[in-house]
Amino acid sequence: MINRRHILTVGGASIALVGCGIIAGRALHSDLSAAQRPWKTLGQDLGDPRLNALAYAILAPNPHNRQPWLVDLGEPGALTLYADLDRLLPETDPPNRQIVIGLGAFLEALRQAAAQQSLRLETTPFPEGEPHPTLDERPVAHVRFIADESVEADPLFEAIPHRRTARIPFQQDRPVNADTLKQLDTVLRETDGYFEWVNDVENITSIKEICKQGWTIEATTPHTHHESTNLMRFGEKQINENPDGISLSGPFMEATRLAGVMTQEKMEDPNSIAFKGGLDFYNGLIDSAMAFGWLSTDGNTRIDQLNVGAGWLRLHLAATQAGLAMHPLSQVLQEFPEMTELYEDFHDFADIRQPARVQGLFRFGYAKAPAPSPRWPLETRILSA
Repeated sequence: MINRRHILTVGGASIALVGCGIIAGRALHSDLSAAQRPWKTLGQDLGDPRLNALAYAILAPNPHNRQPWLVDLGEPGALTLYADLDRLLPETDPPNRQIVIGLGAFLEALRQAAAQQSLRLETTPFPEGEPHPTLDERPVAHVRFIADESVEADPLFEAIPHRRTARIPFQQDRPVNADTLKQLDTVLRETDGYFEWVNDVENITSIKEICKQGWTIEATTPHTHHESTNLMRFGEKQINENPDGISLSGPFMEATRLAGVMTQEKMEDPNSIAFKGGLDFYNGLIDSAMAFGWLSTDGNTRIDQLNVGAGWLRLHLAATQAGLAMHPLSQVLQEFPEMTELYEDFHDFADIRQPARVQGLFRFGYAKAPAPSPRWPLETRILSA
């Protein structure tokens, strides 16, 4: 029934292009307006309060920008949320934990957008049972929209259109102070998970090393790296046609693509300039972190995962309002066999023992806000109305 069919950016210093004078003008320009349209049409009345709320929900953060949500609007005044089983990440996310977290962020954005319309949501997670060991065709949530003038608007809502995942280097002359990080913690509710953070040199250095090792393992393990390269969209045409996955755009990317330096095949070849440049650049992103924070839960049920997805979004919206850039680093939390040792190393560092676990790890810093990430139009995410 429901089987439908991190952004790596290689810096200019990573690859030297010689003799590419033919690549100029329009060829170096990336017009992603089609892929970014869902961000620019917010606030329009779509004729149904559910659609008005869903226009915000589809902008929620999610792993590899897979946008793994499908919505059935067949029941008046309600919706049923499903996971799109063609948008899972079976190699890097075998139990679909990260996908469920993304769906939790979706439900939180939906709740906030509904509250703006004086609508309270009555949400039943996994009404037909929690799917294990992987997601299946059972619904993720059933949601009823109930008119309620007493519903208070969430102060974080105004940040949804401005939230960005900052997959860029952070400024090195602007430390992240403790008061800012403490303030982020205040937006989390009891069910959203526990937020801990570090901003001192010793602990930042330790986490950077773990993260770089984790990223290297993911990138040099053939089955996990292939999953990512298969989702890469190179340049304007590919991104606008498939506004999901790992988007690589901009003048430099257009130049390397046209020169044949940057292709899926080259990104998979560990001996290629593209592969080595990608490794160097991502390590540089990790090295630019000015603070780290993580979200953990006491257990790891599917409902825990949904709840911490809401926490992830709330944390990110609060960071946006504080002018703070935030970037998830998921590698050391992934559950494929080659990552087991580093997974345990980070949990030892965080002093978290089973059945508790870390659900999200983030780097923080300051940076100019990047462009919004590509999104599929709302109508492509609806099963029936």
